[in-house]
Amino acid sequence: MRTLTIAQALREALREEMLRDETVFIMGEDVGIFGGPFGVTEGLIEEFGEERVRDTPISETGFVGAAIGAALLGMRPVVEVPFSDILTCCMDQIVNQAAKMRFVSGGQLKVPIVLRAPVGASGRGAQHAQSPYAWFVHCPGLKVVGPSTPYDAKGLLKAAIRDDNPVIFFEHKLLYGSRSVGSAEDKLEKEPTVALAPRGYVPEEEYIIPLGKADIKKKGQDVTIIASLLMLHKALRASEVLCDRGIDAEVIDIRSFVPLDKETILNSVKKTGKVVIVDEGHKTCGFGAEVAALIVEEAIDYLDAPIKRVAALDTPIPFAPTLESFVIPDEKKIIKAVKEVVSKTS
Repeated sequence: MRTLTIAQALREALREEMLRDETVFIMGEDVGIFGGPFGVTEGLIEEFGEERVRDTPISETGFVGAAIGAALLGMRPVVEVPFSDILTCCMDQIVNQAAKMRFVSGGQLKVPIVLRAPVGASGRGAQHAQSPYAWFVHCPGLKVVGPSTPYDAKGLLKAAIRDDNPVIFFEHKLLYGSRSVGSAEDKLEKEPTVALAPRGYVPEEEYIIPLGKADIKKKGQDVTIIASLLMLHKALRASEVLCDRGIDAEVIDIRSFVPLDKETILNSVKKTGKVVIVDEGHKTCGFGAEVAALIVEEAIDYLDAPIKRVAALDTPIPFAPTLESFVIPDEKKIIKAVKEVVSKTS
């Protein structure tokens, strides 16, 4: 079986889509000569040239606006913003322009643009550590995606590039390429800045993962854990420890924030009756709150215990590793929340 890192899977998706469709091109800071801040676009400028792999000035407002214009004229730009925090510099272009063009034109215009943006705390301080997907989920007209595995990364990116709507494609900095080793108990002691993602199987044949479909990464009967991106891996590791302690957790990978796969979430909740939502975004008005509201509105009669949310504390992400570890969810916090939920019905 062929295994790739997430960075390799993303690069393969970009290359295949650029070969398939000449309107697809890449732009962003350092995406050409240096292969992107995290190496995802490495080697693509040599194959496709500077016309289709465009290095930009450090002016996100300018090049995101230019990409939206290109999309309106029939191109399919894939824009890499070096950190998701920097999306705040071009919120007008994204939220007031790209997201609304199709609506205000009565469907005559489309904006097939993908904005790739790394998220997550990784020892880089408050201005390079946020997970702001809830901001974009709040804006109608945008699709919002966040893969957790190499297989999902490739399939979802290909689907995003082919979509006629603007897609914000979040990638966790600690999931690009490192392997994970050791037992589940050992992993509980890791610092939050340690990359956790394993390599994963990615088939060589063509495949697409439709946007709007969650994935059950582990089936279980006792409690539903809902997570995404890096938190999905922490939830899986927590589930290993919980299994040893007699708790059988089902772990759902959101994968697509918008559109959201409500059916998979609600069916799992109806089966287990207990829910823990894990979110690296801040707790107040975070994406976990939206999932909790969905469950309360549509499946409250199936709940045997209150919903628990494990999320980043409502504070800027600290630079000091010990403080960052305190703020960001980890396996121990997930285990604690699950045990509290299960104890309500035991």
